[in-house]
Amino acid sequence: MTTTAEAPRRTLARPTPTGTAAALVVLALLGTAIWAFSSLRLNVATFVDGAANAVDFAARTLPLDFPPLGELLALSGQTLAIVVCATLLASLISVPVAVLAARNTALGGTSRFGARVVIVVARAIPDVVLAIVFFRMFGFGGLTGVLAMGLHSTGMIGKLYADAIEQIDEGPRTAIRAAGGTRLQQLVSGVLPQVMPSFVATSLHRLDINLRVSVVLGFVGVGGLGQAISDALRTLDYQRGMALASVVFLLCVLVEVVSGAIRRSLLGVREERRGPVRRRVQVPVPRREGVVSGKTGSSRFSHSRPISPPWTAGRVRRTGYWLLTALVVAASIWGADISLAQFQRAITDFGPTLALFWPPETGGILGELLAELLVTVQIALAATLIGAVLALPVGALAASNVAPSPAVAKFFRGVVLAVRGVPELVLAIVFVVITGLGAVAGALALGVGSVGLLGKLVADSLEEVDRGKEQALRATGAGRLQVFFAATLPQAAPAFVAHVLYQLDTNLRSATLLGLVGAGGIGYYLLNASRVLEFGVVTTVLALTFGVVMLVELLALWLRKVVR
Repeated sequence: MTTTAEAPRRTLARPTPTGTAAALVVLALLGTAIWAFSSLRLNVATFVDGAANAVDFAARTLPLDFPPLGELLALSGQTLAIVVCATLLASLISVPVAVLAARNTALGGTSRFGARVVIVVARAIPDVVLAIVFFRMFGFGGLTGVLAMGLHSTGMIGKLYADAIEQIDEGPRTAIRAAGGTRLQQLVSGVLPQVMPSFVATSLHRLDINLRVSVVLGFVGVGGLGQAISDALRTLDYQRGMALASVVFLLCVLVEVVSGAIRRSLLGVREERRGPVRRRVQVPVPRREGVVSGKTGSSRFSHSRPISPPWTAGRVRRTGYWLLTALVVAASIWGADISLAQFQRAITDFGPTLALFWPPETGGILGELLAELLVTVQIALAATLIGAVLALPVGALAASNVAPSPAVAKFFRGVVLAVRGVPELVLAIVFVVITGLGAVAGALALGVGSVGLLGKLVADSLEEVDRGKEQALRATGAGRLQVFFAATLPQAAPAFVAHVLYQLDTNLRSATLLGLVGAGGIGYYLLNASRVLEFGVVTTVLALTFGVVMLVELLALWLRKVVR
């Protein structure tokens, strides 16, 4: 009789109840997304019917009508100034919030919970709602956009900052604490130097996102290119509107390219090519050290000098980027047209302004609001399904270890970059003209827009898999597709699920806003209520949206923990 100790071990782990529940939830989400796709009647007939509208739209758009160069530069400068100031504000606020939210630096359970609540609430409240509130307080001007984008961005930046802090090496911080260092000294000398590269990369990534968000805020009175696009489209001047939209696209691509170069230079990262695989490696900075000369039983340093890295070309370039960043920030603060008089007026009007939004009201249209909220959820689900189906092949061909050649990988990286450069609101406007008003335009706009972010995340995840398993299969004579499906894709699958859930979360927020241009959902009622000064209805719409976003956030958080 075989004893327990002699019993053979199982080669496959038995499925856990949690894993089974997660699989069922993922399948349920997939089924719901397919149902939403079908309910919105997204089919070939939709595109066939809209073909004539597409041709007519192109005829009414071309040739593009650009404003005079001086006006164009002024609008672009104002937009960039607002975006830079908003990102800077969010980054500064996010540092203390992230320190309190991170498990290893929080002052206690209460402070960590409070900081996490701030992060979640900031992410859940649409920036358009914040812009409506601040518009009542500050009126027209850049300050409204800076505060709306800045406070909303704190949700994303604060979360990523906190995640970076939780992943640090505790050795330096422990050594400083053992030497008698205070909590502040541990933070400044043991934590911040490790997370600064991640902080810089996160802020630059958010800068790119805020540039696209600025177009949306232009529809509620924030100045710059977004407001100019809104004014042009309101008068059906598609030649001017699309010309300005193309400028936004070029700015988004330019910011993405420049921020990528800055990240690589400031963080000391270079790309090393080994065969077909391109890897990013950290470049150590050489330091000058004292010379040890010894006699028996003793050693000494020949002299003591301050340890400083030499002024190499790389260090000069990094210093130049830091100085350029400082100049850009200073110019942006000036260009955003922020004045103390607006703050003083806002302090006086703060109480009366908030009173306008309370108590919540339905305006006699609660049934319509709930119906449009369901449409908003359907748009987000259908768009995520479209984005996931398109992003997997695009992202795979953009990954250097999957693409048939480096040229193919570069091409599809360019495709992903180009799609990311087009604001979703501009896509929504185009699809509204082609397919007509309604949820179909919103789902198509968010679906195409999702390819930009999801494609990049999929490509990065595929490139980060363990290459050893791929090489082992190749050694057995497996083909490219066999290696992909048997070794590469299974390793990246958990990350892919997490990315899709993040995209669903993002699309749900974005779907709320596309109603501003008639792309379906509850956004139309939000904008209309603010225009007719029914701020109690604005609060109701915000509460409904916040509740749905929080449900999706909690579900995504649980699933990410399970599939990790």
